[in-house]
Formats: sequence, structure tokens, C-alpha cells
Amino acid sequence: MTVRVLLADDEHLIRGALTALLSLEDDLVIVAEAATGTEALAMALAHRPDVAVLDLQMPDGDGVKVATSLRAELPGCQILIVTSHGRPGHLKRALAAGVRGFVQKTVSAQRLAEIIRTVHAGNRYVDPELAADAIAAGDSPLTSREAEVLELAADGAPVTEIAERAALSPGTVRNYLSSAATKLGAENRHAAVRLARERGWV
Repeated sequence: MTVRVLLADDEHLIRGALTALLSLEDDLVIVAEAATGTEALAMALAHRPDVAVLDLQMPDGDGVKVATSLRAELPGCQILIVTSHGRPGHLKRALAAGVRGFVQKTVSAQRLAEIIRTVHAGNRYVDPELAADAIAAGDSPLTSREAEVLELAADGAPVTEIAERAALSPGTVRNYLSSAATKLGAENRHAAVRLARERGWV
């Protein structure tokens, strides 16, 4: 059986290397590549892959958002997220979005091929270290939207920029940031980001 794969990663070198290495596997066929979330969704709809391998962080949004859209548009496609920024909050959001696999970018190409087969078969694979961290972190008091906005605020971006990136109004962003800070007992959004990261919620 041949498994049709879509690869989405904004780092061209990594995407090219993965394509070359996975193409060596007899049962895997790379049917499309993408550099952004928007491109990944368009390519998935055009080529209808069996498995979409998505980078967690892409220029126009994260892999979890793409996964949510993909699950709605192409329910037969299994989704595997690869990341170099694995935090418990990311993992929990991904699983809630219906992602079947979540692995670190440090995984070998051969192991990645095995995991692609695993998720294609309808099974789930989560990096054991990330799974242990997620269990240790406990349940977050933040909603998925609060966590997303808080993460966008992590680099000190102004509210208007966060609003643009999250496709929300500045007032809504302020409300989410205020609510997150209140739930975490933080005096401001910067302290809220630090606390949420320490606890593995974003």
C-alpha cells in the first residue's frame, strides 16, 4: 500500500531533505510540499494526501490551525505535527484539534517514516518526553484562544500586531490578555507569558 504524503515546513532545507529521505521509502510518496499554512491547506485540497506532515510554526499561522481546517475540509487525511518548540500547551491543543502524531524535529527520517505509517493506520504517536511533560504540567486554566493570544504576545509585540496575526480586533486581544493575566494571577501580560511558559501551558 502506498501512503501519499504532504510535507509543510517553511525551512526549505529541512523540507527538501525530508522529501529526499522519505522518498527513499518504497511505500511513501511525497505528493506535495508547502512553505506556509495557507499553501499547505491549498495543496492538501488539491492533492488529497493520506498523511499531512506539518511544521508547528509557519509564517502565517501554526500547524494546529492548519490541522483544524484540514480536519474539517479533508477528514480522511491524518495529521502529524513536527516541531522544534514542543511545549505541553502545544501538544494539548494539537490533540484537541484531532492531530494523530506529535514529534520533535530531532527524530530521524527513518523513525519519521515509521510514525507516518503509524498515523496512517489510524493510530496515535506522541513523543514520550513531550507526553510526560504535558502530564506533569497539569491542566491549564486558559482557553485555547487565551493561550494562543498569550503566545503571540510573548515576543513583546504590540496589541495591534497581535490582533492582526490572530485575526481579532485589538479590543478582543486586550480582553483575552487581561483574562489570561487574571487567571494566572499575573500583574501584566509579560508576567502572564512567563508564568504560562514555566507551567508548560503555552
